[in-house]
Amino acid sequence: MTHDAVKNWIDAYVNAWRTYDPAAIGALFAEDATYAYHPYDEGEEVVRGREAIVADWLEERDEPGTWEASYRPLVVEGQRAVAEGTTSYTNGEFFWNLWTLRFDDENRCAEFVEWFMVRPRD
Repeated sequence: MTHDAVKNWIDAYVNAWRTYDPAAIGALFAEDATYAYHPYDEGEEVVRGREAIVADWLEERDEPGTWEASYRPLVVEGQRAVAEGTTSYTNGEFFWNLWTLRFDDENRCAEFVEWFMVRPRD
């Protein structure tokens, strides 16, 4: 993977999130990909397989216009990458995120782990 290839993948991820197009979501992930919303997820907490990832995304959608996201590659080495960025919601929620990513030979994500922090409320 190159920095540009990871950036393109991230841009496609954000676009798939924005549109919730099942084909666009599925195109991001390898057939046997894993998706963890937290680094401590284990067993059934980890979403396994492209179809399950697509279905999981479609279960809880963020309404259009209620969020902004800005992500970029931080480190790219071989088939692994770390991305960093933020997501802000119109309701005031704000998240700082790191994503650890492993890609297959077709530049599809085979392993996705999200690490996030929420802005404390006063």
